[in-house]
Amino acid sequence: MLKLQGVHHIAIICADYERSKKFYTDVLGLEILQEIYRAERDSFKLDLALNGKYIIELFSFTNPPKRVSRPEALGLRHLAFSVGDLEKSIGFLTNHLIATEPIRVDESTGKRFTFFEDPDGLPIEFYED
Repeated sequence: MLKLQGVHHIAIICADYERSKKFYTDVLGLEILQEIYRAERDSFKLDLALNGKYIIELFSFTNPPKRVSRPEALGLRHLAFSVGDLEKSIGFLTNHLIATEPIRVDESTGKRFTFFEDPDGLPIEFYED
């Protein structure tokens, strides 16, 4: 039987590297572990961590195709982050001019959550834990 040890990382391709770098570091507060420019690909690779744990690779590529998101498409649906105070987190996003969907309640857990998008339209969820 295969025994996975955990999620190693999530890879995200962005259209505007500087805009997405600012979003993931300045807005979401992820820390930069390593930033590499790959001249042969004219591409950046940014390794990001949450609470010291490597979680996201942010890539830039020249002219990446648009991501199909809505209506719900096959494949990765969204990223979800735990937050302690949903209203405070929504207020922080609002102060950064990031719109959120109305708060919903998870029918199976009774926990509250909301969605918003990264600069390229990738859905992100804040789930109150």
